[in-house]
Amino acid sequence: MLQRTLQNYLLEASQTFPVLLLTGPRQVGKTTLLKSLASKDMNYITMDDLDARLLAQTDPVVFLKRFKPPMIIDEIQYAPQLLSQIKLSVDQSNTNGQFWLTGSQKFHPMHSVTESLAGRVAILELNGFSNAEVNNYASESSPFLPSDAWLSQARRLNPQWGIHEIFKKIWRGSYPRIVTQKNISIDLFYNSYLQTYIQRDLKDLIKISNESAFFQFIQVIAARTGQLINYADIANDIGIDPKTAKLWTWALEASGLVYLMRPYHNNITKKLVKTPKIYFLDTGLCCFLTKWSSPKALEAGAFSGPILETWVISELLKSYWYNGKMPHFYFYRDKANKEIDLIIEENHCLYPIEIKKTASPGLNTIKHFDVLQNLQVQIGQGAVLCLKSSDIPITSAVDAIPIAYL
Repeated sequence: MLQRTLQNYLLEASQTFPVLLLTGPRQVGKTTLLKSLASKDMNYITMDDLDARLLAQTDPVVFLKRFKPPMIIDEIQYAPQLLSQIKLSVDQSNTNGQFWLTGSQKFHPMHSVTESLAGRVAILELNGFSNAEVNNYASESSPFLPSDAWLSQARRLNPQWGIHEIFKKIWRGSYPRIVTQKNISIDLFYNSYLQTYIQRDLKDLIKISNESAFFQFIQVIAARTGQLINYADIANDIGIDPKTAKLWTWALEASGLVYLMRPYHNNITKKLVKTPKIYFLDTGLCCFLTKWSSPKALEAGAFSGPILETWVISELLKSYWYNGKMPHFYFYRDKANKEIDLIIEENHCLYPIEIKKTASPGLNTIKHFDVLQNLQVQIGQGAVLCLKSSDIPITSAVDAIPIAYL
């Protein structure tokens, strides 16, 4: 089993809080990770077991008498009735690490858990394997910032792979079965995944009367990864109303399949675009939905730029999530069409980032970084994440950094 970056922070959180909630999409390894770290006396029960689920829903007191902590409870969103009883249990025992919970939906279980277990629960997020995990340096992965410290660590790890290897990683995706089973049928895996997702997770979140329309909706969203989301245009493409398009987008975000990046804004200027950009969190699923048949075709096609940006954003998010940190990610776009792909805010300082499918980024690549000076905030070192083989300064304030360093 590949080591997960999150495991050290997870154990630390469990020693600090009586309850731990691990959220993320199905089949990203939540249960596998928890079981690998659990002590021998830790019970395991899944709410996918209908008998256990019924008992938890109808008589949570009896449930916790039958299945005693410490315990792992899988898919807690199916039995929110347990949460009040878990609160009583942890308040009585005053012991940390008693309940490890998982949930395949980000918002519903989080809202219920934080409401019922405020101050008693640590909430962590897991997605597919990060590139650092696949390359076996998970323990040395740290949240990305274009700083001297981060660059020094990246140089020491000295990753060596080029554009063809990058697009192979992008095309296959990051789900554990895809990564670890090299001969698995990509089409069969993703087709089965989508069927399970639509028939199970979505029906718990929203009512879908037309599954074929929803499948078409996911394909349209995948084709627009890295773009501003326009609900009216999407609705028009599919033949649904904009409110339904917005609800369905919320469902994709709630189940951990997409990430909505909000635009940066403050009170200094009102001339900034306020519409979020949408990114698929697994590029393999995105490529399947957009019907790219091979890494070679993907690399040569018109979709190569947006999917490369999507993969980079996903990797940067994982570098924060898996180290137990909240990513403060934004993009910049104003009404004069000046744009910056990514702004990372850390300690009230803004770090501008461009993501480019080029091995020779020039000054023209960073021409819009200067707009940040108008926001009257501290500006940190900038970066262009690109296809160079080693990092090199573009200016004293901006470095070109190989995507391979991620």
